[in-house]
Amino acid sequence: MDKTTAGWINGFLGMLVFSGSLPATRAAVVDFDPVFLTVARATIAGLLACVLLLAFREQRPRRGDLISLAVVALGVVVGFPLLTALALRLVTAAHAIVFVGLLPLATAIFGVLRGGERPRPAFWLFSCLGSALVAGFALSQGLSAASVGDVLMLVAIVVCGLGYAEGAKLARRLGGWQVISWALVLSLPVMLPLTLATMPSSLASIRGSAWGGLAYVSLFSMLIGFVFWYRGLALGGIAAVGQLQLLQPFFGLVLAAILLHERVSPAMIAVTAAVVLSVLGARKFAA
Repeated sequence: MDKTTAGWINGFLGMLVFSGSLPATRAAVVDFDPVFLTVARATIAGLLACVLLLAFREQRPRRGDLISLAVVALGVVVGFPLLTALALRLVTAAHAIVFVGLLPLATAIFGVLRGGERPRPAFWLFSCLGSALVAGFALSQGLSAASVGDVLMLVAIVVCGLGYAEGAKLARRLGGWQVISWALVLSLPVMLPLTLATMPSSLASIRGSAWGGLAYVSLFSMLIGFVFWYRGLALGGIAAVGQLQLLQPFFGLVLAAILLHERVSPAMIAVTAAVVLSVLGARKFAA
């Protein structure tokens, strides 16, 4: 298997894991405060990352890597989880699809600025087309406006795109799971005390769905998904593999249909097919 194909396979697996992040966050913030949810998920994942790094006896990152790891931590460990948790108290998970559809474009832009990539002009055409298809589909579902939630989601997309690109650049040398693990460990001295300080006074009223949401975002969204995602971006290219995120909202809807018995409309199938073509086109012209 060549490096590019391996990158796309790893990126696809990471995207599948992330597709459950917004629904899980939505379930968790019903009972948990968004700040507690953010620091708790980072603490749980950070403690697991410590175990992994010690078990595999990974070498410490260079001093020059610390700034990049701090950017990763601020982007994907703190920024995106906190901003989306706050936003999902104001808007529905479906509403957030509008902004998730912009994440591949943000990742590609930062891939150029931070990763040194230079996709061809045709790539940007397919990238913008895919983002427009996702946003248009979401808007066609009759979403209600919530300006504060929208601003929070927009900022979340920007910081997440930066965190993805910065982490992918480091992953070329350190490895995918090592990057997210070191970023989590770097943030642990702050996240652990905040978790203890913001913990709910009583856990008796917390529903099982909220605990399930916390478990998912801690184990899968915060750690396991990045193992595949950063490896995929590093092997297949930040801008190119990042386009797989265009499929993330639709996999989320498929999960809703399977688990919650929600209807999958013909429009969803049609738009998904068009997005797949956009992703394939972006891949062809990424280099």
